[in-house]
Amino acid sequence: MKQNFAVIILGGTGQVGGAVVAELLAIPECRQVVMITRKPIAPRSRVRNVVLDTGATDFAERTAALAREVLSQGSASAVSCVGVGSGSRRWSEEELKRLEVGVVGAFALGCHDAGIAQFCLLSAAGSTTRSKIRYARVMGMKEDTVRNIGFARLAIFRPGIIVGNAHTPAWVGWLGSLVPGSFGNIDQRILGRSIAAEIALHSQEAGEVSRENAAMKKLAAQVNSVS
Repeated sequence: MKQNFAVIILGGTGQVGGAVVAELLAIPECRQVVMITRKPIAPRSRVRNVVLDTGATDFAERTAALAREVLSQGSASAVSCVGVGSGSRRWSEEELKRLEVGVVGAFALGCHDAGIAQFCLLSAAGSTTRSKIRYARVMGMKEDTVRNIGFARLAIFRPGIIVGNAHTPAWVGWLGSLVPGSFGNIDQRILGRSIAAEIALHSQEAGEVSRENAAMKKLAAQVNSVS
């Protein structure tokens, strides 16, 4: 496990993002979690809150300045847990793209320009620009946007149905329990732990890796086995 690392996270106040933050703070080597939010949040130990307008034209530049500052204090990685989940049904494709591609893309670009090598991206099972399903298609666009930025290490997390999440109806979780493989259930805490494990254990590796449910569960278990 690498020593003394920080993590800059976008979307950390959401359900999955909150799970990621909790799992990162459970790792002693994580010196700080830097949460970019649109509004101030309650103070927490080892959490730094930076309020930025994610819709501003200079969001990428402001992110880069923040990332350079964090990097000056030691190793750092970046995570995007942005996502609208079930609420996407009420959004137009353009609205989805503005958030999932535009905001996430600007965040990723700023992190990369500052010199951050490892980026973790929350996506979804079945994501591809060729999908006939609007949400999966936009997720594919988001993946391509971040991929083309050129991080030394890009980890894409593609969960199926996220259980333990306030936005997942109970009947959807029940249905997901009947679906095997990548489109089935994964607990939100396991998803969060797998992202934390990627940062703690694989930041020095190069290339792109995509993880679906089974791989995320396996990765999450590695954190518990590391002293």
